[in-house]
Amino acid sequence: MVEGTRPRLPAGEPGVPAPLDEDAFERLMARLGPFEARPHIAVAVSGGSDSLCLALLAARWAGRREGRVTALTVDHGLRPDAAQEAGRVRGWMGSYGIDHHILPWRGEKPPTGIQAAARRARYGLMRAWCREAGVLHLLLAHTRDDQAETLLMRLGSGSGPDGLAAMTAILETPDVRILRPLLSQPKVALQAMLAAEGQVWIEDPSNRDNRFARTRVRRAMKEGGFRAEDLARSAHRFGRARVALEAAASRVLACSVSVHPAGFARLDLAPLKAAPEEVSLRAIGRVLSAVGGRDHGPGLEKLERLHRDLMNTPSGTARTLAGCRVIDGGGEFLVCRETRGAFEPVAVHPGLRLTWDNRFLIRFAGPGLSPKNGPWLGRLESKGWSEIVQVRPELRASPIPAPARPSLPALIDDAGVVQVPHIGYRRSAGLDLGFDPGVEFDEIRFRPPNTLSNVGFFLLNGPDILSL
Repeated sequence: MVEGTRPRLPAGEPGVPAPLDEDAFERLMARLGPFEARPHIAVAVSGGSDSLCLALLAARWAGRREGRVTALTVDHGLRPDAAQEAGRVRGWMGSYGIDHHILPWRGEKPPTGIQAAARRARYGLMRAWCREAGVLHLLLAHTRDDQAETLLMRLGSGSGPDGLAAMTAILETPDVRILRPLLSQPKVALQAMLAAEGQVWIEDPSNRDNRFARTRVRRAMKEGGFRAEDLARSAHRFGRARVALEAAASRVLACSVSVHPAGFARLDLAPLKAAPEEVSLRAIGRVLSAVGGRDHGPGLEKLERLHRDLMNTPSGTARTLAGCRVIDGGGEFLVCRETRGAFEPVAVHPGLRLTWDNRFLIRFAGPGLSPKNGPWLGRLESKGWSEIVQVRPELRASPIPAPARPSLPALIDDAGVVQVPHIGYRRSAGLDLGFDPGVEFDEIRFRPPNTLSNVGFFLLNGPDILSL
């Protein structure tokens, strides 16, 4: 057995949950389906008790369906023991016959906000692995204790009902469905399961480091006598309110918004003004998330300020938020992508498939004869627009409004703009200076992580939620 730690558990004492077993896990997974036949499931495994328990139960669940599990461990490289710990997890997974991959986080680490940066990197690496491997479901081991801590952290930061609903049980992303089957389960039940298996686990030293907010919140809960089950119950009730408000926002959006495949939207002012403030706030926030290509909506305080401006300021004004420009045209708002800041071009080749600008799913085709110094995928920008309308003046009549044109995806090489699908531009052979790009857009779809129809929140129901 590889070295690890196992705290002593008060098994058998009154009030101590029984170990989480396979039958209970079966019921938890049933809430998150349906799943494909012979499912291939990825599980995030850090080596802590929660993720180890999840990996073992998920492997048995998948095995009963003639499927399999792949465990993913991200080596953040933030501690000297990180690589050794990842190797330790690989050994444990191998002893259970579970496939395992270590995903290293390379590159420079930020001097501040390291936990948030590590979380983004971790999710990014695992989502990318799932996309490349064709895996449809990624399990995360967040528990009732994590849900309670998240509620308190968000309460302290001034979150509204959405934030206080804490973590969703299902998150649909363009790459994979992220599932949290253990949100209703106490950590001690997972540790009891491992203890019954004789399986040790790793205790992350950062869990005792008071520099991190979650550690301070965890200590405050213990010292203040706050019970995780009570806080998780509150999160569930906030979640219920969120679901109802999101449904109302969807009804407003259905009669007030039109989204163009080029990634901009038009909002009718009248339905937004007629709706309750909380509902129109959500509607605007959802549009900003989609057009801006954001994984999360804008902060509530900034969104409230924008909402006040849009509802009360005379027409002709423009505002920016969440990577978007919001332009008031008198009775209608245009919401389009901002183009401030540097934007790295992406070298392309036939067969390349990628998510670009976190908003467009793009695939390229061609004979594969591209020169070494091009072409690349980038934003059209104002310079590119000026170039193509000199060649094709009729494009000035394009239905795409001027503020939305600079952010359009364009294929570019050393000779200039090659192709802009959304306005029907392709450089003619007579203008290519003998320069064949050897690649072209084959498919392009506007597919941001948060669409208008997908609010990204799923309320987990069951007899164990409100009877904690």
